[in-house]
Amino acid sequence: MIDFKGKTVLVTGGGAGIGRAIVEAFSRAGARLAVVEVNPQRAADVRAWLNAADVDHVVVQADVTQGDQVAQLAKAVDERFGGLDVLINNVSDSLMIAKPFEAYTDSDIQRLYDVNLKQIFLVTRAMIPLLRHNGPGGSIISLSSIEGFRAIPNCSVYAACKAALSGLTKSLALELGPVGIRVNLIAPESTETAQLPLSVMIAPEHRAQMPQWIPLGRFGTPEDAAGAALFLASPLAGWVSGTTLHVDGGALAAGGWYRDARGVWTNMPVITGNGLNF
Repeated sequence: MIDFKGKTVLVTGGGAGIGRAIVEAFSRAGARLAVVEVNPQRAADVRAWLNAADVDHVVVQADVTQGDQVAQLAKAVDERFGGLDVLINNVSDSLMIAKPFEAYTDSDIQRLYDVNLKQIFLVTRAMIPLLRHNGPGGSIISLSSIEGFRAIPNCSVYAACKAALSGLTKSLALELGPVGIRVNLIAPESTETAQLPLSVMIAPEHRAQMPQWIPLGRFGTPEDAAGAALFLASPLAGWVSGTTLHVDGGALAAGGWYRDARGVWTNMPVITGNGLNF
């Protein structure tokens, strides 16, 4: 049932990380791929990979935060494939902005909004007519984050954008359900990518405590999110809409933020044992 032969899938930010893993997963499942990527080198790399894999595809270099470029993307997908079956809104970035909310500039807020929420509005709105064209069975999947479902100090705007995706997903599921288009969300925990090199960012002595932090004992991989996307887009999830699939190794179930001896916020363990006297 994980067979996408004859289906067209659009992946935003498909040149690297989770997006690239999703492109490769759907390619192996037989899909036709439309990929949009802002970085010219990554766009060239994914184009070369799709050519080598003999996948029917179109790669568009564009910035999905810009409405005119999104319109051109929709035109390119329509001209090449005549419709769309699956939209994967993968683009997302914290932009490494982490500070108390009162220190955020207008520019900080605008940049985070543009890359984490505005572009999903723009791309989804532009692609709904193409999804409608291909009839019932369509699927919209957006990438959120565990941070949309728990608190994250000093990243309040990023978290707010991610939380907003839940409302968008549920509301669109109601709007599009009558025409057979399902709408869902994937919320990963921290995933090892070039954008977020966790093995470099987190000290070895803290990495050794991973089993105490995430129940399944490891960081996420791009392939974890790609597998979730394949499931949600497939007939296996044919009665799943308006919901979030948490791809987080059990972290949300176990989650909690702590402050270390210096008063610095962390969600890694800072104590041994269970914190109780037994």
